[in-house]
Amino acid sequence: MAKEELLEMEGLVDEILPDSRYRITLDNGHKLIAYTAGKMKKNHIRILAGDKVSLEISAYDLSKGRITFRHLEKKQSFAGAPKRRY
Repeated sequence: MAKEELLEMEGLVDEILPDSRYRITLDNGHKLIAYTAGKMKKNHIRILAGDKVSLEISAYDLSKGRITFRHLEKKQSFAGAPKRRY
């Protein structure tokens, strides 16, 4: 039995729901409910409202998805503070 094909999409977390679920808005404007993947739970990766995430969505049910990756936002470095070398 072959594994079903999953759609890879990116979206933005709008709201955190009970039971480790999240309301996500995809880049194309579609809204869905998603849950965190097991490896993300195992490694204690926190997802907050406003985070950009990657999802896997089944072609059979486009209203549900699984969050597989949280994209890190780039932090601004302060030009005045020198970097320490140890």
